[in-house]
Amino acid sequence: MPKTIGILGKKVGMSRMYSEMGESTPVTVIEAGPCRILQVKSDSKDGYNAIQVGFGVKKASRINKPLSGHFKKVDAGGFYHIREFRVENADVYQAGQDVTLDALFKIGDIVDVQGSSKGRGFQGVVKRHGFKGGRDTHGSNFHRAPGSIGCSAWPSRVVKGKKMPGRMGNATVVKKSAKVIDIRAEENIIILKGPVPGAKNGLLKIYSR
Repeated sequence: MPKTIGILGKKVGMSRMYSEMGESTPVTVIEAGPCRILQVKSDSKDGYNAIQVGFGVKKASRINKPLSGHFKKVDAGGFYHIREFRVENADVYQAGQDVTLDALFKIGDIVDVQGSSKGRGFQGVVKRHGFKGGRDTHGSNFHRAPGSIGCSAWPSRVVKGKKMPGRMGNATVVKKSAKVIDIRAEENIIILKGPVPGAKNGLLKIYSR
């Protein structure tokens, strides 16, 4: 099967690995694949070339009828996650094929990892943007507030993009140039150097470069 652009995975957690010299390296353990190709989209029919893959086995009793019919076309059971990967040539792929780790990556490869960052809820400017805040002494009563946000007589409005309180986290983040430290194909495990976006059990898209 031709090399695809990436694979779906689930963040297991972080750990550390040691070299022969005793040097410690922080790593992230990811359960990646196998992913089943559910649909092949071509430029002539759909306007772009891509493959649709499923990841995470789901019980048949938890699948609604529209998705159940979609899965039955390739005799794929059921999946929790369905995502697409763009490809250059869709003709070399077939629905029903499996995408596995050992077919995509090897130790030493550099990959990009996309995930959703941890949601922190509504936060103020001190936590969200790292503002220093006011003094803690002499009864100023100004400690964690943003302070003045206006622009006087001109332009007489708050400039777009001003750092303000608001929702923090829960955004799509891409960690670029993560190095593959180890691959355990029989367990569908890939180990990357350093942290990657998201919480434990969060969905990740791992792209080859």
